[in-house]
Formats: sequence, structure tokens, C-alpha cells
Amino acid sequence: MTFTSARRTDLLLRLGYISFLNKLFATYFYPNVTRLYRANDVVFFNYGYEEDPPMSVPLAASDEPNRYSIQLYHRTATQADITGKRVLEVSCGHGGGASYLVRTFHPTSYTGLDLNREGIAFCRRRHNLAGLDFVEGNAENLPFDEESFDAVINVEASSHYPHFPRFLTEVARVLRPGGHFLYTDHRRPNTVAQWDAELADAPMRLVAHADINAEVLRGMDKNTPRNLDLISRLPVLLRRYAREVYGLPGTAYHRAMQSGALDYRVYCFAKD
Repeated sequence: MTFTSARRTDLLLRLGYISFLNKLFATYFYPNVTRLYRANDVVFFNYGYEEDPPMSVPLAASDEPNRYSIQLYHRTATQADITGKRVLEVSCGHGGGASYLVRTFHPTSYTGLDLNREGIAFCRRRHNLAGLDFVEGNAENLPFDEESFDAVINVEASSHYPHFPRFLTEVARVLRPGGHFLYTDHRRPNTVAQWDAELADAPMRLVAHADINAEVLRGMDKNTPRNLDLISRLPVLLRRYAREVYGLPGTAYHRAMQSGALDYRVYCFAKD
């Protein structure tokens, strides 16, 4: 990365450009993308994940086009055993991760929740599996009773939440004793200290965490051909913005990941 591009990325971060993109994505881009992507093959939106050497997770042929996005779910969810458990995924998107985890690890039940009504309707049409259901709802006000789930999963979504500590409190409320919160996301430098403090105050015990910037960046790069295809399906006016959202090489997101200006982590918490 050149000095000029590094300075540009730093300026964009300081001006809140990436924060602005997050908010725009959550409130406008994502629901409209659901309407635009009517094809059943668009079931993931996360950046992706790949290790070195490659993970080589066994996948069905139908899952192979989404390998790197699936691997982010695999890395996050396998921090605990979800087989035979009641699982909640908050901000399930288009349900690709939910479908993969249900088919692979066979939880007793799996509920995907998302604020995007269009997305939930898509999930219900697309993913027809025993024990899998989808609910419209707010991450900061989960529509479930206390101690309803053995595990809560959250993948690359919490940076969009207006009140992250409220979400953490809700996660702890709906988890059963002995349950796990399996979580991955990123933050920009000027919010990392706040993120750390909020996670430290969470009413759950930290079991493990890891920095996964290199693995997510590798996944982003591996996902580039797929993302270029997705962007080509959008109206021309949306394509430049979509390049930023998908983190294509040369964008502010991609440069921020390269430089470490975005801090990407994976966590496992337990409720005692």
C-alpha cells in the first residue's frame, strides 16, 4: 500500500466514512438489495474467511460458491458444540449461515432473527429445513423468553447496532446457564477501546478470542470474483457504493483491513 493510499484510508476513518457506510447499509442498502437479489443463490453477505494453509472444510457442491463466507460461520460456530442444542442467530441475513450450520451440526432447533422484513421473507422461501425457522425482530429487544437458547450466534453485524451493550444484555438474558455466545465482528480504531470496554462489561464470561484480520482479508480477496458478479446484478448507480460495502481491492474497507485500521476478531463467551 502506498503512503498516499494509507493517508487516504486514515482520513476516511477519521471523517467517519466507514461508520457512515455501516449505517447506510443497515437502513437502506441491505433491505433494497434483498429486493434486487431475487435469485436464490444470494444467501451470504459477509466478507469471508480463509486460513493459511486453507481450511478445506468439506462442502456440498451447492455450497462451494459460498466457501469463504461459510468458513467464517464455521470458524465462529465451532467454538462450542451446537449439536443437539437450541440455537439463535441474531442478524441472520439471507440465512446461508443458518442453513449450513443446521445441515452440518444438527442442532435441535435453529432460529434466525433479522430486522430486515424482506430478508426474513426471503429466508422462509429459500431455506426449508426441519428445525429451522426465521423471525423478524430487533437485536436490542429480542422477542424470546429468558433462558430460551443454548447458543447465540452473531456474525459481522453488531457494528450496525445503535446500542451494542443493550444487545449484549439481551444475549445474556435469552441464554441458558452454560450457554455460549459465539461472535465475530470488526471495529475501526477510534471505537476499539469502547468495544473492549463494552465486551468487558458484558454479563457473560470470556472463554476465548482471537484477532482474525489476516484470515478475513484473505477471505475478502478469495470472494472477489463472487462479489464482482453480485455487483454486476445491481443498478449502475449502486455499483460504486456496493464495491465499498463488499470490500473489493482498492476500496477504503479493503485498505483498512490491509493496514490493520479495522480490527476484526472472533469471540466465545459463556453464561455461568
